[in-house]
Amino acid sequence: MSEQTEKKLTLVSLVLMIFTSVYGFANMPRAFYLMGYGAIPWYILGAITFFLPYAFMMAEYGAAFKKEKGGIFSWMEASVGPKYAFIGTFMWYASYLVWQVNVSSTIWIPLSNAIFGEDRTGSLSLLGLNSTQTLGILGVIWIMIVTFISSKGISAIKKVTSVGGSAITLLNILLIGGGLLILALRGGDFAEPIISTDSTINIFTSPNPAYQSMISIFSFFTYAIFAYGGIEAVGGLVDQTNKAEVTFPKGVAISAIIISIGYSIGIFSIGCFTNWQEILSAENVNTANVTYIVMRNLGYNLGLVLGTSTNTALIIGRIFARITGLAMFLALTGAFFTLIYAPLKQLIEGTPQHLLSDKITALNHNMPVKAMILQGIVVAILILLVSFGGDNASAFFNKLVTMTNVAMTIPYMFLSIAFIFFKKKENIHKPFEVYKSHRTALIATIVVTFFIGIANLFTIIEPAIHNKLSDTLFAGGGPILFAIIAYLLYWRYENHYLKK
Repeated sequence: MSEQTEKKLTLVSLVLMIFTSVYGFANMPRAFYLMGYGAIPWYILGAITFFLPYAFMMAEYGAAFKKEKGGIFSWMEASVGPKYAFIGTFMWYASYLVWQVNVSSTIWIPLSNAIFGEDRTGSLSLLGLNSTQTLGILGVIWIMIVTFISSKGISAIKKVTSVGGSAITLLNILLIGGGLLILALRGGDFAEPIISTDSTINIFTSPNPAYQSMISIFSFFTYAIFAYGGIEAVGGLVDQTNKAEVTFPKGVAISAIIISIGYSIGIFSIGCFTNWQEILSAENVNTANVTYIVMRNLGYNLGLVLGTSTNTALIIGRIFARITGLAMFLALTGAFFTLIYAPLKQLIEGTPQHLLSDKITALNHNMPVKAMILQGIVVAILILLVSFGGDNASAFFNKLVTMTNVAMTIPYMFLSIAFIFFKKKENIHKPFEVYKSHRTALIATIVVTFFIGIANLFTIIEPAIHNKLSDTLFAGGGPILFAIIAYLLYWRYENHYLKK
């Protein structure tokens, strides 16, 4: 075996890399809060209809364009055309703006848990402002600080991003191991019954009153798709994999099975020690803080089954909440320092010269400092618009999460639609192919695009049905606004540069 072959990814190392890129700890408590055990079938459906076919698409793209510097822009430009590629890439970039809005306002929850062992953000007040508005102001301060530090160069970012990963691994062990231990010590008695007293099987229903109609249940599918996000990184691993034509499809399939089973076991584990009505039905519980509430409850119940007093169990619960808060704060901070510049830099490097203003895209310390400052201003404005929109804290956090899910999954549709054009272009060398025929490629394109589209459609319209029109406008209006901005930017480029 040559030295080059030895350095290539084996099946096990490939599966591990995909797992760490995709598997998200907070997805399990959030899913249980929204759907209970009923989240499990949707996560499995997400693996079958989205994760598997989409990952294979990204693998084919990555192998064909492995020498291209422009990332997904290069993929879509060669497959469809530059205008389509720019709109799709700009919406992909804009989804990270929405993510920054979300995290800037919610990162104080893990910090509160790390310090106090509980979420106290609901009682925050600054200069007479309510908690939601105060979190908005704190979010603006956060984005300013991170932008300033990141603008100093990549070395400043590396120091921050090197922490957090190991702590998240510990949380997964605590959640699944702790939940199953509690179940065993209680003689198989689930805190959240799998079968209700009226013989209803709860794996197909939700205990959450907000998720009883078919539209709201279908809208949850966006969460399931979002839980498999991050597989774009898979595309760059094909040429690094040993015997890729055999190993890669097998690795993706095994990863999909492991991740969907991992999510399912995690959700089951939460049901071992968490009764939805007793713990998660309170008004102060939301999609942003449910992870810490679940982990505090895990520590409390673990203390009780091990024979400690109630007071000691409460202390253990706070310790678990602090560990979770610290781990999530470190992980989110590391991700934030990376994502505040990486998508922006790819947008600048991938798109044609002069499409974006040369003054804004100029590099300093190898960083697009002016573009980062403009980005920070846009994110700050969005934070203030959402936080001063009149919601209470719980509704505010739920709106942020929904906005993020929609914004970050819609760009997947651009890549899946472009895939069928990519397969038809015979001039593109395709060294790695999972979809051997145009028919299988077309079926995969239709399945992925349809399920992403239908999930987002239900997510967008569901709030309006419940008289929350502002939520619908923020969730659906954001991507539409970003698409219009991208179109106008390209129109300016066509008229001012291409025609000359």
